[in-house]
Amino acid sequence: MPGKLSPALTGIIRRILPERWLKRYELFIYSAGMNFLAVEYLVVSLLSALIGALVVWLFSTLYALVTFVGIFVAMAFGYPYLRTGMRIEEMEKMLPDAFFYLASSLRSGISFSEALEDLTTAKFGALTDEFRKTVSEIKKGRSTADALRAFALRNRKSPVLYRSMMITIEALERGAPMSDVLVYVANDVREILRIKQERKASTGMQTMFFIVASGIVGPLILGVVAKIMVEMGTGTLSSIDTVRTILLAFVVLQAVVSGLGIGVIREGKYLTGLKYSLLLLLMGVVVFQGASSLNIAF
Repeated sequence: MPGKLSPALTGIIRRILPERWLKRYELFIYSAGMNFLAVEYLVVSLLSALIGALVVWLFSTLYALVTFVGIFVAMAFGYPYLRTGMRIEEMEKMLPDAFFYLASSLRSGISFSEALEDLTTAKFGALTDEFRKTVSEIKKGRSTADALRAFALRNRKSPVLYRSMMITIEALERGAPMSDVLVYVANDVREILRIKQERKASTGMQTMFFIVASGIVGPLILGVVAKIMVEMGTGTLSSIDTVRTILLAFVVLQAVVSGLGIGVIREGKYLTGLKYSLLLLLMGVVVFQGASSLNIAF
């Protein structure tokens, strides 16, 4: 573990960062299903960024710092965010089937707590793991409602999961017929997921336009322009490097803005566009660097 390999680094991080920040970050990576302490994963991210920066430094000192920052941000925040999104999406898809399974168990005559425990043996991916944590808390003496509320709070980034669990808790506390409530919620979740899927399908062309324009065509044109300037010898060497850096910065900015735009178009949220921004950023930089390295004869 990183804490054993680099106790000095973990100690420095603990002294620099406030405890409340570490707790928030630990909850962040916990939501992504990553079994790391906050300081341990930060050490992994720092070491990965340092190794990547050293490799780039052997070829170009100009991009070493950029590489360090990019890898650290991608490792410390981008990767957990992507994992969280994928995990939530998987749980949302499995939730209707899990609720139908619970309703079927309840109709067979067993209690709600027994039905939850029976659910932990089913195969619903990450959702099964969450229910296992819930059942474990119940066995330790926590009430069923409180354990389900903790489930909802752990996954509050998903409005679908949070709303579904809170409806279930309210029905449980009021003594409503749980099998009927679970079937109703499951059908409601299926309808929400269907609407989401239709929205993604209807915005496919707009998304493709952003990807092609910001990830391929734009960087390709700017890379060719940068190469033409070098081949023609326009201006001094320092001015050419400055213009090339500005063009690369524009590629990065265009990728970030386009990614956020895709997030709004497909899912109605800016933050969900960060994963598209990372993809477009990688594509844009690779295409720009490749185009600026072409041999152009005049």
